[in-house]
Amino acid sequence: MSDLRPCPGCDDPSATRLDAYSQDLWHVATCDACHLTYLRNPVAYEALEEDFAREKTYEEKKKTGGSTGLSPVIRRLREQLGLTHKSKHGKLGGWFNNGKVLDIGCGGYQNVPEPMIPYGIELSRALHAHADKAMRARGGYCVHGAGAEAIWDFDPEMFDGVLMHSYLEHEIDLMGILTGVFRALKPGGAVYVRVPNFGSINRHVIGPKWCGFRYPDHVTYFTLPTLRDTARRAGFTTHLVNRIGLPIDDNIKALLRKPQVAA
Repeated sequence: MSDLRPCPGCDDPSATRLDAYSQDLWHVATCDACHLTYLRNPVAYEALEEDFAREKTYEEKKKTGGSTGLSPVIRRLREQLGLTHKSKHGKLGGWFNNGKVLDIGCGGYQNVPEPMIPYGIELSRALHAHADKAMRARGGYCVHGAGAEAIWDFDPEMFDGVLMHSYLEHEIDLMGILTGVFRALKPGGAVYVRVPNFGSINRHVIGPKWCGFRYPDHVTYFTLPTLRDTARRAGFTTHLVNRIGLPIDDNIKALLRKPQVAA
């Protein structure tokens, strides 16, 4: 276990512990400077790779973990109001110009539809091997490693788009991955981000049993303002995808855009 770390967004060491959400050994706190909520004592990448691999903790969460709370009720309400967000697959071609797309934390690989060329980064050894084989069959490949380290293996301005679907909340080196992605994107390129919505009504209602909590592999908990602020520090602008339904959605879905011309 590491010592208590500073804020992964602004590097300020001052934070207020959230006792209600600090379970067992895990120290969840909100930065006193930028208000980002995060895990102050994350485990090392090596442990995330094996002992706390996402495919393991996800299954454990389903067996023993958080409550769905208001999620079923909210889901039905969103459907009745026509607020259900359609599959992103139909939108990716337009967002990413049907070009080269990097899927960070790609798992076993299933997120980049044709005709886009898929590339990936995956920390789990077993999932990486499966993804690399599938991506090479379509002209790309997958790199094994931690996202904030492996992102630098790719050439600058190599990608039209990047997927970080249920990934950014897992990344210990938050600014490292965002600055690396900014470098790897072509000017005008976009990043699709999906992260748990710490500002959701459901989290406020059911508290510690909220489905977005997973210890210790969820290390950052975003609201829309803190996601915008963190993305801005890396050079991106943030465009909300699920704008109308955000308050009753357990996730934030957004596009981070790299400017066409450097600021």
